[in-house]
Amino acid sequence: MATAPLSRTPPTSRRGRSAPAGESEFGRCRSAAYAGLVSSDIPDLAALHALGPAQQPTYADRDAVDAAVARLRTAPPLVFAGECDDLKAKLAAVTRGEAFLLQGGDCAETFSGVTADNVRNKLRVLLQMAVVLTYAASVPVVKLGRLAGQYAKPRSSDLETRGDVTLPAYRGDAVNGYDFTAESRVHDPQRLVDVYNASASTLNLVRAFVTGGYADLRQVHTWNTDFVRDSVVGQQYEKLAHEIDRAMSFMKAIGADPDEFHRVDFHSSHEALVLEYEHAMTRIDSRTQLPYDVSAHFLWIGERTRQLDNAHVELLRHIQNPIGVKLGPSTTPDDALALAARLNPDNEAGRLTFITRFGAGKIRDGLPQLVEKVTAEGVNVAWVCDPMHGNTFEASSGYKTRAFGDVIDEVQGFFDVHHGLGTWPGGIHVELTGDDVTECVGGGEALLEADLGGRYESVCDPRLNRVQSLELAFLVAEMLRRA
Repeated sequence: MATAPLSRTPPTSRRGRSAPAGESEFGRCRSAAYAGLVSSDIPDLAALHALGPAQQPTYADRDAVDAAVARLRTAPPLVFAGECDDLKAKLAAVTRGEAFLLQGGDCAETFSGVTADNVRNKLRVLLQMAVVLTYAASVPVVKLGRLAGQYAKPRSSDLETRGDVTLPAYRGDAVNGYDFTAESRVHDPQRLVDVYNASASTLNLVRAFVTGGYADLRQVHTWNTDFVRDSVVGQQYEKLAHEIDRAMSFMKAIGADPDEFHRVDFHSSHEALVLEYEHAMTRIDSRTQLPYDVSAHFLWIGERTRQLDNAHVELLRHIQNPIGVKLGPSTTPDDALALAARLNPDNEAGRLTFITRFGAGKIRDGLPQLVEKVTAEGVNVAWVCDPMHGNTFEASSGYKTRAFGDVIDEVQGFFDVHHGLGTWPGGIHVELTGDDVTECVGGGEALLEADLGGRYESVCDPRLNRVQSLELAFLVAEMLRRA
């Protein structure tokens, strides 16, 4: 991929056209999208900031920002356009109901967490979950890590108060530090360069693991560490692993040994939040002369930044990567259709994923009208369930947590809605870790609120631990069987 400089001028506008008689609502929205900025050129940062983007850092030193952005513009790509196209093709299969998406990883990555053990542990739990879903439900699984770039987080408040001290809120290691000191909480643009370096290291480790034998299906037993193996769900996994062993022995006996047994395709994703980083990492592909954001294979727009006239929508609608949008309970069918028209005007399968985050108590009432209207308009979109963000609450101990039962209930509601409408429940998007943390209550381990302080390590939102993640995979596999 070439790293040709981007056009620094805002895209030109074109005159809109009248919707012909009988044109669908999606078609009318798509026509409106074409009436706006449609050039393949990327708007410059000044044009994007003129749109008043939400959830952005407040930098005091403009020269330092410019220096960081200039450094990033000359950095090699973290991913390649062809890899993004491969993922888009896989997500097209999800859109058609031929595959299932498993997307998972940290709520917020940290620079200190970029270690071989930490990266391996996250990869390991995702491989285990994918094996369970593939073997138990007999469906191809697209594996997408929430890693190598998930360093920025939107926050509900700009400030945090502890006692009589008020400081800027922690917005992820991409923006400021977690320590509650004035020096740590300064918004520092040099951290964007640190994000790039940390992401490069993470991707190097992931690629080494998935191509160096660790992802080989003959490793299914070694993926089960002691603390998981001793659990009920770990024993269930061991039983499945023995079945896989027998199946592989049979395949070997008849002379079959496909490459898919020895490696996996694994892709990266993060929320495209900090405009300076995503803009600097957008390059022109030398094959097609089209722009790709080479910071990750898949980018998504969050619930807080998905407004149609928002800078995040404006930036991401120009790139060729597959992209997602988080949709919460305030989303209307017209909102979803307008976003699809703006972000995927060609209605390309695999380009757009809607990631729903309603909460267990709202999904059965709120999701059907979205799916029904979007499907009726012929929109190609993959539907994915985020059962985490709508189910967060504060425990009596003061820890932010989630109940495993609520997570499962939202996923079940997601499947129920799609089953009732005859549509495909395309995947799950989960915040998880490969470690034995105590951040979410419930599950087979029956973690209580009193247990949260035992090993609460997240710097932002609570994650499922490895046992809970594996338990979720078995339960989703059973839902997929019925689907």
